[in-house]
Amino acid sequence: MGVQLKKGANVSLIKEAPGLKAILVGLGWDARATAGADFDLDASAFLLRDDGKTRRDTDFVFYGNLTTPDGTVEHTGDNLTGGGGDEGDQDDEAIKIDLEKVPPDIARIAVTVSIYDAEKRHQNFGMVSNAYIRVLDQAGGKEIARFDLTEDMSTETAMIFGEVYRHQGNWKFKAVGQGFTGGLMAMCEHFGIEVSD
Repeated sequence: MGVQLKKGANVSLIKEAPGLKAILVGLGWDARATAGADFDLDASAFLLRDDGKTRRDTDFVFYGNLTTPDGTVEHTGDNLTGGGGDEGDQDDEAIKIDLEKVPPDIARIAVTVSIYDAEKRHQNFGMVSNAYIRVLDQAGGKEIARFDLTEDMSTETAMIFGEVYRHQGNWKFKAVGQGFTGGLMAMCEHFGIEVSD
């Protein structure tokens, strides 16, 4: 079991896992039974400069762009069923990050989740339970850190679950839990991705 974090807390990944070279960020959630239409939640990652913006559109990894051109960040694939149900410790979606290959001008990587077609389906994070983000050592699968999102987000349709960031030459992980209304599009605009309808 990794370090359990509360919202806003952070942990040094290198201190917890000396020799760490690459991580797997696992994300999970359950759709509440009363939610009605099927849920499709999507994990994404934004590679950000110091100013909190992406350098270019390919710094946005999601179901439509599964990997950065250099292979530094890779989405392992879209889970269309929306929630793990009773699969226990099984992550719904995951993102791999090779820490040694992250370009020097990238200061942090925001890991986010959005609800697909949320407005049309009248869905929000208030209808999602047991949401979490965890960081594992890719080499052995050991869990380093975990953040369980417990706040009620009844209007938000996208969220930053956590971020991996550089600090004095080392990598740290922060539990964020920040919600957005307007879904993935609002989050893309926030991070400087050009979005066309």
